Amino acid sequence: MNGAHLLGAVLGLAGLALPASAAESPFRPVPGSAWSQDPATGCRFVRPASLTEGPTHWAGACRSGKADGLGMLRRRDGGASSAAFYGELRDGVPAIGVLDLADGYVVGRFVNGDIGTRDTEWQERLDSFRVAARAARAVSARYAAQKNPRSAAFYKRVAETLDMQIE
Repeated sequence: MNGAHLLGAVLGLAGLALPASAAESPFRPVPGSAWSQDPATGCRFVRPASLTEGPTHWAGACRSGKADGLGMLRRRDGGASSAAFYGELRDGVPAIGVLDLADGYVVGRFVNGDIGTRDTEWQERLDSFRVAARAARAVSARYAAQKNPRSAAFYKRVAETLDMQIE
């Protein structure tokens, strides 16, 4: 048996030894959390509690029907934009980022159904703003690709503002 075959056999056996739960995403909603759905695309996600109930749109990738990667969850009330979450979702569940609310920013990891629900360390705050700025840039690029220069410019400015929170 050559080295490549041996490696393949070892990896195959290792995969058999994993419990079923190990193959699942480690990012799971809190029991009782409701899945939300983008009204335009049908992409599903768990909405952070601070984003409040109502129509919420996802601007980002949708894999297997769930929001995934860097992007933005934006509340819309009628035609008006409301609060937003800029950050990373994994398999539809927020991981880390920044909530931009009327009274300021809430930062951190997704814990107990919300963003930043515990005391956040300096490094976690820094990481949250960095991820959020990258997410806003991704949203800007998405709008630029859709030939929407006004929205692309707006989210580029959002990214710059989030970057300034780091300094």
